[in-house]
Amino acid sequence: MELIWPVTALYFGPAAIAAYNKWGKPQSPRWRERHGNPPKRSRRAAVVIATCHCSTHCTLGTIIATVTIFGVGIETGGHTLWHEYIGDYVGAVFVGVVFRYSAEAHKGDRRVWTAIRTFVRADLLTVSVFEFALLIWLALVHHLGFPEAPKPNNPVFWLIVQIGLIIGFFAAWPATSWLIHRGVKVEPRGTPQ
Repeated sequence: MELIWPVTALYFGPAAIAAYNKWGKPQSPRWRERHGNPPKRSRRAAVVIATCHCSTHCTLGTIIATVTIFGVGIETGGHTLWHEYIGDYVGAVFVGVVFRYSAEAHKGDRRVWTAIRTFVRADLLTVSVFEFALLIWLALVHHLGFPEAPKPNNPVFWLIVQIGLIIGFFAAWPATSWLIHRGVKVEPRGTPQ
């Protein structure tokens, strides 16, 4: 959970810091040692935290895939758009499985399969909705906003991605809420209620 708040601050800025101070910081061992048990969180807070968790998969997947594709120079017909779309989604899924793997208590092969199964059951829908919204935004901006799409070495590109990450967050919110309501998604380890 320590990684989720700084990654969320990459695209939400001060709003992520305020959410961390309100809901994340009271869960830290240091805060609990000084102040005792944290206050009970609302359902909305649980949805925000769970959405931030899945959004972190997508944000890191997007950054890793975009930089890799641009750095290696992968393109077809002078365009990298489809490669970035596929890379972003695969990167988000990979990061999500790694997160689940790191939180898994089993050992060996069982740990890998349990992490994959848990990710598919609890996170795949949210990650897919987030990525779909992000990629639609990127496609619209690419096709309607710029005759020549900005490249990752241009700050405008990262501003466009930042806006897309915010759009993806709000698009994934209802899916996360539904998964929590159905009892499929529970808060990641390290975030007691």
